[in-house]
Amino acid sequence: MNILITSAGRRVSLVRSFQKEIKKIYPEAKVYASDSNPELSAACQIADGLLKVPLLNEPQYLEELIDFCKSCKIRLIIPTIDTELLLLAQKKQYFKEHGIVVVISSEEFVSKCRDKREIHKFFEENNINVAKEYTKENFKLPIFIKPLDGSRSVDTFIIKSKKDLTEYHYTNEKLMFLEYINPEYYDEFTCDLYYCKANKLRCVVPRKRLEVRGGEVYKALTVNNSIVSYIKKNLKHIEGAIGCLTTQFFVHKNNEDKIIGIEVNPRFGGGYPLTYHSGANYTKWIIEEYLLDKQLSDKFDSWEQDLLMVRYDDEILVHGYKG
Repeated sequence: MNILITSAGRRVSLVRSFQKEIKKIYPEAKVYASDSNPELSAACQIADGLLKVPLLNEPQYLEELIDFCKSCKIRLIIPTIDTELLLLAQKKQYFKEHGIVVVISSEEFVSKCRDKREIHKFFEENNINVAKEYTKENFKLPIFIKPLDGSRSVDTFIIKSKKDLTEYHYTNEKLMFLEYINPEYYDEFTCDLYYCKANKLRCVVPRKRLEVRGGEVYKALTVNNSIVSYIKKNLKHIEGAIGCLTTQFFVHKNNEDKIIGIEVNPRFGGGYPLTYHSGANYTKWIIEEYLLDKQLSDKFDSWEQDLLMVRYDDEILVHGYKG
């Protein structure tokens, strides 16, 4: 009943949550973590075991991952970064044939999530407003620029004057010119959604983003506002969606009914520890669904609102490291 967290990096809290929940049921179970450089990964160092994996584009990646899972009796894989999601979704059945469950949404849905234009279409099909996309010949300043397939705020720009636009912005086909959502008027929320095996929404926890560093939230607050009912109404079922989905929305400060959908990431986000500590135990639910084959009820609303998370840097010390 062992579990593997892939591309673990700094996700210490996520690894610890799985260690805590699986050991309540199977005290001897282990939670492993993988990374391309595990010796320098804090999450790998606190896991029960670690794996050095090739880069995703290397041909031996899948076979080495499966061989490791077999040798360490791993039943469950939890992916954590955007770049690995599509490959693991495509190979989900292949892993299943080897007795390993990858907790990842369908290939079709993951493909939508990896393309910001496609996820805008998805939102509109589900009656959710989105930021207007401009052409590069006709736009209204200020604008927000981001890549079609980006993550962690890489290659994003706020442009308030035409002189700030460069040839790179115009010629890079991946960059989208979008309506700028002014934080003076809107609050930004990351919402953790949990979808059961039947692709039904079980829980929504909005986290108000108070401070972000490098695309990851450092200060956040759980808020039970209009976005909960809005998501329940419009996204109560998503074909192919399972497990934790990390979504982003803007909510108008003076009109909570004015909501704009930004993106969907079909994985655990960096701020999930706040959701976990609020009582929405997605970690436990994954273990129950995919290791215990337990059917979950349709909804869970008893999470703690107005819970503040203030993160800080900590040290993981590794003795005898030779580099």
